[in-house]
Amino acid sequence: MKLIIRDPKTGGDLLLFKEEQNFDRLYYSRDQFNKYFTIAWNYGEKQTVTIDGVAHDFMPDTLLTLLFNQSFSFEDPAGIIAWQFNREFYCIIDHDAEVSCVGFLFGSTDHLFISLDKDAQQKLKLLSDVFVQEFKTSDNIQNDMLLMLLKRLIIVITRLARSEYIPNKKLADEKFHVIRKFNLLVEADYRREHSVTYYAQRLNKSPKTLSNLFAIYNHKTPLQVIQERIIIEARRLLYYTDQSVKQITFELGFEDAAYFSNFFKRHTSLSPLEFRNNKAVAAEGK
Repeated sequence: MKLIIRDPKTGGDLLLFKEEQNFDRLYYSRDQFNKYFTIAWNYGEKQTVTIDGVAHDFMPDTLLTLLFNQSFSFEDPAGIIAWQFNREFYCIIDHDAEVSCVGFLFGSTDHLFISLDKDAQQKLKLLSDVFVQEFKTSDNIQNDMLLMLLKRLIIVITRLARSEYIPNKKLADEKFHVIRKFNLLVEADYRREHSVTYYAQRLNKSPKTLSNLFAIYNHKTPLQVIQERIIIEARRLLYYTDQSVKQITFELGFEDAAYFSNFFKRHTSLSPLEFRNNKAVAAEGK
């Protein structure tokens, strides 16, 4: 089952997939013009999800959130319930105060696999049933109802993710929002700006303050987040496109191809050409 609603005035799309055999996403080719955020729920058996060429275990009763610029496929798409939407339907950036998910739920360097307990499973099941009902109810408030349900879905998932990934009570909301805003800035500017100082200044913080906040949040440093985002994009461009290493060098904000190649090898143990020529190794995420 694939359900879709479109707003011809705004270009807003909302889609729901359930027991759909052909559900996947190829951002750099077929789907490059459909910039859909994705929320996927594996309500079936354990299976493999391949994200940007890298295979991951997708456990039963687990949610996964994916950005619009990620490519993915599922071992068993029929075991997935998924929602997709674009910013024309609901812009999570413009409405960040409502859902507080940007830079966390829809992050750029980590895949969030969110485990669902029995209560959460029941809540998601009821919510998905209401979605189906509203998709099939064509009236003058259908868009408003579906938008309200989407907001509710994002809020519920954000709460579940925070409980699982940020159990540390020391991380007050203000500190958490600084980290989210840092991640959002990195997503916007990583092709041009590679230094922690730049992002710290944008947030009116010192680099040391940012490092201390990230030490509370997880083991990564702000610099690691920036560099990982660059590497993720480099891997995508090498894996999915025919751009030369020199073209990718400049696209990712480096001035010298040799320096970029050394940077890439330092983080992946492979040169860019070795990575491109050995997709079997690339698919293992090494």
